[in-house]
Amino acid sequence: MAGKRILISGASVAGPALAHWLARHGFEPTVVEIAPALRGGGAAVDFRGETHLTVLDRTGVLERLREVQTGGSPMTFVDERGRTVLHLPADFAGGDVEVLRSDLSRVLYEHSEDRAEYVFGDSVAALAETPDGVDVTFASGAQRTFDLVVGADGIHSGVRGLVFGPEERFVSHLGYYVASWDLPDDLGIEPESVSYNVPGRLVSTSGGPDRPSAFVAFRSPRLRYDRRDVAAQRALLTEAFAGVGWRTPRLLASLERTAELYFDSISRVDVRPWSKGRVALVGDAACGATIGGMGTGTAVVGAYVLAGELAAAGGDHRTAFRRYEDRMRPYAERCQKGGDRAGRFLAPPSRFSLAMRNGLLGNRFLLGLMLRAGKGIGSRIDLPDYAPAVT
Repeated sequence: MAGKRILISGASVAGPALAHWLARHGFEPTVVEIAPALRGGGAAVDFRGETHLTVLDRTGVLERLREVQTGGSPMTFVDERGRTVLHLPADFAGGDVEVLRSDLSRVLYEHSEDRAEYVFGDSVAALAETPDGVDVTFASGAQRTFDLVVGADGIHSGVRGLVFGPEERFVSHLGYYVASWDLPDDLGIEPESVSYNVPGRLVSTSGGPDRPSAFVAFRSPRLRYDRRDVAAQRALLTEAFAGVGWRTPRLLASLERTAELYFDSISRVDVRPWSKGRVALVGDAACGATIGGMGTGTAVVGAYVLAGELAAAGGDHRTAFRRYEDRMRPYAERCQKGGDRAGRFLAPPSRFSLAMRNGLLGNRFLLGLMLRAGKGIGSRIDLPDYAPAVT
């Protein structure tokens, strides 16, 4: 087996999934993660359709994920007085299996930690490809050589930036921003998801499954801000939701008490090709869609296919990277299209479009068609059963 030593950047979803499969195929994976430990928090993510469930089952984590699943949450949209204007069933957002992103990361990590090396609190600072491998310099100053490197480090991938070019070449802003944060227990938030809209803005709260949280979305051209400056992000949210009614003022006031804030644009990642020399991308780094594009399922499927093609090619990365992309790209691009509509679903830009959304999704027949279509898109791929070398 050629190219056995493989560095994976990122320990969220695609990284641990890839590490598991590489190790089972006889490779030696190392995962580096910039955070000092597995990240907590994060919204719920879902899997839907036969392909997602098949890969989770083959990975050996499906039953464990079912043990920690949220069960999904119905979505209720209300007016300013709290009267229901639209109700969506749990499987609309929750798919077949819904779990907190932090629980998914933990399960994948626990399933791979005895087969892979994990390095937390560090990141890739520089890469230099040689005829025989990739010389990697880490932010800590450590230097190591690997046969291959895989960027599994999300929409804002550092590996992609080092090897493929600046982010603005690959990440398209889709006109909306989203944010989420945990809420204090004294706000009296009900367990289910409840949302309120004004044109171009959404405010949503949920009390479950373990803690109350807020989620907001707003329509905006591209903003310039430091992704590490939480105070600046709080200020942007306060400005964007000034004057919005319902429980919005209390939620904005809680921002000062939150330890972590997720804030990002709704974006789509388009990279062509997904590999360059001995470096490849997987998951959101290659084909991400912030919301609505089945990115989590695509990441797990992509990790499975990438590892399988490397094994099938005997470690020949040129052949494996080409076959991986040929198999995955059409599937990923179909799934991504859902993300293009996510912002307009969450926060329709006008009163007319709000009424249209509520009317269409309030029709049970049309809603059923949409749910079946989503599961179909998530299953349209020829998925080989790669025989692992290690059980």
